[in-house]
Amino acid sequence: MSQAIQVYYPIVARSRTSHRSIRPVAYDCVKVIVIRDGTAILLSEFGQKPVRPGDVILLAPNTLCGSEPEGSITFTSVSLDPDYVLDQVRWQYAGLVQDRLDAQGFAEMIYTEPVQILRLGEDRAGMLMPWLDELVRLSIDGHFARDYFRIQALWFSITDVIAPFVKLSPVRVSASQRAHIRPTLPRDRRFSPLRTEVRKVAELLREAPAERWTLDALAAEVHLSSSQLSRVFVEAYGKTPLAFLTMIRAEHLAKYLRETDLSMAEAMRQVGWQSRSHATELFRQYVGVTPGRYRRLRTLA
Repeated sequence: MSQAIQVYYPIVARSRTSHRSIRPVAYDCVKVIVIRDGTAILLSEFGQKPVRPGDVILLAPNTLCGSEPEGSITFTSVSLDPDYVLDQVRWQYAGLVQDRLDAQGFAEMIYTEPVQILRLGEDRAGMLMPWLDELVRLSIDGHFARDYFRIQALWFSITDVIAPFVKLSPVRVSASQRAHIRPTLPRDRRFSPLRTEVRKVAELLREAPAERWTLDALAAEVHLSSSQLSRVFVEAYGKTPLAFLTMIRAEHLAKYLRETDLSMAEAMRQVGWQSRSHATELFRQYVGVTPGRYRRLRTLA
């Protein structure tokens, strides 16, 4: 994540041209990515899909996503703090929700897709380019408080164009199913630091993904009950500790497949997966392709 995100700016924009594969990475923010030039194959939990100029990619927090450029690709990405997005949902639907907690439940009901590709077309997406360029410039300048109203005006102009293309769902997926299987958008973090216990568990999982972690073992590390840990971790990250571990393992496996010559079986053992069939299915769910297909994409790049 960019330095600006780390110092808690709620919205940061950057433009980039990539000639190389981008391995699957998950960010703790909402991302809006506008394709400006070139084409690529997007890899995520929906599988493989092509993206081209005029497309906008919408990513929920904690969603693994990577890409394989076909030559090169130029894009602008806008990273948004989930709390900032949630407040916008609250005021957009002020007639239907009473407070931020209501807004969280309402958002979970209407935004059920962790990844969306919005096919705006080049002409319509071209309207965004001057706003995106100015937003990037202001983000790089780093005077967020001074430029806040202009930054927000630019963001609202952008969302006014893309919002009609965002898929909304009237069907509510159960909270327990979403917490265990898929990332959610957005999550209310109540504008307070993450609990120490939550931060420690996330650090343990990131630092030692190959350990045979159980929920009970993680809970013992931070002196909470298993049910308490699950509840506070889902509130912070939108998924249970073990689902978070699966995401981390998939991300590490992608790195091994891309950057090393380890055999498939050894790479899977390095991240903590002993069963090849189980690892293949989990990797496919989170990255969108099987490990074998992902490694072949690397050799074709």
